[in-house]
Order: sequence, then structure tokens, then C-alpha cells
Amino acid sequence: MGWSVTATTIYCDAVDDEVTVLVYKDGSVKCTGFRKYTQPSQTTARQIKAKSRRTKRTLACEGELCARVIQYRDKLFAEEAR
Repeated sequence: MGWSVTATTIYCDAVDDEVTVLVYKDGSVKCTGFRKYTQPSQTTARQIKAKSRRTKRTLACEGELCARVIQYRDKLFAEEAR
């Protein structure tokens, strides 16, 4: 592995927003949406509520190890293994 961290921006339908996923060479991952949507400021909380009403579904972050994050990490390591 010639890298220590890589990042990509993806659309996360769980929060109806784009988030950045960071993958570290040790396999750990971080999603920028995690902090924003699990500990929202008052402004962000209002935005989430408005988006939930507009989309007619509950928007909620699925946590640091959601399927989208794991899928990106696994894809990255599979490509590296080739």
C-alpha cells in the first residue's frame, strides 16, 4: 500500500446529503456525516427535520459502520489487492 488515507464524497440516502468517507490504511473508516447527523447543531437539526418532512421518511445516520462506508472500504481494499 502506497497510501495512508484516502477519501471520497458519496451521496448518503440515509441523511439525504453528500458525505465524505475517509479510509485509513489500517482499515479504519470515518464518515463526516456521522458527527454532523448524530450530534447535530440546532441549525442542522432543523434542516434534518425539514428534509424528513419533504422526503416523507425519517432521516438518520446509520453510524460509523453503515453499509455505504463498509462497501467503499471493502471496494478500495479489493482494488488494492489486485
